[in-house]
Amino acid sequence: MATNGWGDASAILAEAGVPEDASYYRQFTAPDEKAALTVAMRIQAAWAANDANIFAGIFTADGSLLMRDTQLVGREEIRSYMAEGFAGRLRNARVKGWPIAVRFLTGDVAMVVTEGGIVLPHDADLLPGNLIRATWIIVRRPDGPPCLVSHHSSPVKG
Repeated sequence: MATNGWGDASAILAEAGVPEDASYYRQFTAPDEKAALTVAMRIQAAWAANDANIFAGIFTADGSLLMRDTQLVGREEIRSYMAEGFAGRLRNARVKGWPIAVRFLTGDVAMVVTEGGIVLPHDADLLPGNLIRATWIIVRRPDGPPCLVSHHSSPVKG
């Protein structure tokens, strides 16, 4: 699928104040793939900062998040849910993940699949019981960085 130029990943991350981790991209090193993956890297940074405003701001205004069994629609629902979590059971938690698929559905829409999960503050690393697989629908915008339209995750049981 030919794309329309998603931007420079390094510049997108620098503008967001997120350090670039070149190893995160794995085999997805084409410029547009890297630009689409900046969404996941920015989400991970928002988790590390426990910042619900930054987290929700990565979504489109009508974006959706399925977190566990809770379906959230719109930035405000997402922000409120994450703020409550970061103030409570997710305080000082972070997420760790890596891409396993990047596919451009159109020139302006990408689907990313990641594997990873939540690392709770008392855990040194991601525990097998916290492993999830997530599907991200990401859109390219002409006037800003790529945004998240939809993020749905499901536990991986093995």
